[in-house]
Amino acid sequence: MYSSIIKFAILCIFLPVVALADDHEVLRNFKTVLWPQAYRTQDVELLDRLLHDSFEMIDAEGNRSTKKKELEYIKNNEWDPGTFEYRIERLQIYQGSFAVIDGTGVAKSYTYKSSNFLVKEEGVWRAIASHVSGYQSTAEVGN
Repeated sequence: MYSSIIKFAILCIFLPVVALADDHEVLRNFKTVLWPQAYRTQDVELLDRLLHDSFEMIDAEGNRSTKKKELEYIKNNEWDPGTFEYRIERLQIYQGSFAVIDGTGVAKSYTYKSSNFLVKEEGVWRAIASHVSGYQSTAEVGN
């Protein structure tokens, strides 16, 4: 009985750390693989699963977009940046249910900065907001 209580106590101490580590991997995959994949392949169903119903984005020109507008956009517009990588510079999780991811998108002909905010509801992470800024063509970056 005593050893069972000790095992349970140890499990309670370390389980949140394991869950948090898993969330970091899920969020890293979310931002570096799934989100770009949805745009590149015009996968409206995938993007629908990734974005919270309340999602809003502010682009580099200051225009506001909603989830509905983003789904419509990828349905009707191809995105082919050539090679693309999203480099996460900050990934923080707050109280296990709110996350901030920011970093740099690097394509063949341009770079940009973005900040992304996500919530975890019923065990699923979804983006609630995104802000893009600092867009530069590669020619500008090289100078």
